[in-house]
Amino acid sequence: MAGAAVDQAALIAALSATMSDPHPAAAVERIETHISHVLLAGDYAYKIKKPVNLGFLDFTTLAARRFYCQEELRLNRRLAPQLYLELAAICGPEAEPRFGAGDDAGAIEYAVKMRRFPQAALYDRLAASGELGSRHIDALARVIADFHLRLPACAAADPYGSAGAIAAPMLENFAQIRARLGPRQGAGRSAALDAIEAWSRARHAALVPVFDARREGGFVRECHGDLHLGNVAWIDGAAVPFDGIEFNANLRWVDVMSEIAFLVMDLQARGRDDLAHRFLNAYLEATGDYTGLEVFDAYRVYRVMVRAKIAAIRAGQAGAGEEVRRAAQADLDAHLDLARRLIAPRRPALAVMYGPSGSGKTVVSQALLEAGGMVRLRSDVERKRLAGLAAAMRSGSGPDRGLYREEATRATYQELLRLARRLLAAGWPVVVDAACLRRWQRESFRSLAAELHLSWLIVACGADPALLRERVAQRSLSGQDASEADLAVLERQLGSAEALADDEPALRLDTGNEAAAAGAARILAALSAAP
Repeated sequence: MAGAAVDQAALIAALSATMSDPHPAAAVERIETHISHVLLAGDYAYKIKKPVNLGFLDFTTLAARRFYCQEELRLNRRLAPQLYLELAAICGPEAEPRFGAGDDAGAIEYAVKMRRFPQAALYDRLAASGELGSRHIDALARVIADFHLRLPACAAADPYGSAGAIAAPMLENFAQIRARLGPRQGAGRSAALDAIEAWSRARHAALVPVFDARREGGFVRECHGDLHLGNVAWIDGAAVPFDGIEFNANLRWVDVMSEIAFLVMDLQARGRDDLAHRFLNAYLEATGDYTGLEVFDAYRVYRVMVRAKIAAIRAGQAGAGEEVRRAAQADLDAHLDLARRLIAPRRPALAVMYGPSGSGKTVVSQALLEAGGMVRLRSDVERKRLAGLAAAMRSGSGPDRGLYREEATRATYQELLRLARRLLAAGWPVVVDAACLRRWQRESFRSLAAELHLSWLIVACGADPALLRERVAQRSLSGQDASEADLAVLERQLGSAEALADDEPALRLDTGNEAAAAGAARILAALSAAP
């Protein structure tokens, strides 16, 4: 490896002019960030790290740049192997550079060679154009859930994820924002900062044992580290996260909930609370990490304040034009407003679905969680999780057999009750998506709501029996849902369900005639009106 320093500016200019490569391009586009140069040539992109030391990263030596190029490949190939191709050595005199093999002893610089994709495929671009939808969100949730489940936990001796490691960057955000708020910035921002910081300090202090338990439980893992909409692309019908953090282990060895909080926050900052709630619930159903919601708000507000800090830095940069300053200040205010909204107390409440298979319980609860930010617990999913099965796996169980034996059903409802208790106690509104056709099942949730002094409601879903049969038959053919209920199960349910009694508070929905969104609005209104 050559050790002589090169004039990187001259090297980049020469590469842009000649691009002597096995895949030459008619024109080379250049993108510059604060830590890298990216050359776009034909079907490929070459990312070259700048020789800079910014404190949180140090690329000042050629050996360091080579190492971090290799790290970028290693880490990002976990999620985007089709994009991250190889380490490319740049050889020859800087005035006439050429690309060689990654192990070329004559290298004067290194680049990460990547495959290009259309920038319109980025999730932030899809969000801006109004094209980002449920298929993109569901696919991303599956990818990230599978990724997190495969990651090993940090070693006990590692410093990552401790309560102290979490507090330091959290408090740093507030100090750095205040340092950039001049006397003309107004008292409103200072008051907002004071309120958000006070909440953050109080939450951190209360969660110290939970942070430590999360770390000991193996939830601190080597994550992507920078999971926001601008770092995810829709390629060939799949969600592809890329550009994870390679340069600082502290920023990627985090609690998986911190990673999820970043993506959820970014959706909310763009006015898509519905997709944020959809993503969070899809991830939770896939991983079962419902207890992570105890620390989720602390991480989400932290991620908001990181964005606020970046906006404050942009607003105060020397040489920034007035238009840039105004845009950065507006971004700062928007994130402060979002943080204030997120620290406002929630009102936990409990909605319990009731109805036979095919009655629309899951569709209605999906609309409910998206509109109201509720956390959904599905009996079909938790029943299989207790048995060690993935939600989409078929168990071959029939009525009163296998997963549907009486003892298995009781264990499932006990698990739903346990999870609901923990979530409600942590301040989250919960919707339980289960048939609840027997009174003892409904009574267990009534008792929980009474114990916690919360409003609760039974949502009774129904439709014409012919429509129920049609829905169940179609769902059985698709084989895509967690439910294994077939027509035989439906007929048994219709004949044995214990009807709601007069003393059971219920809102009835005819899902054959009322849209799920309208039903969700009625449910939320009823829960809000309840004493």
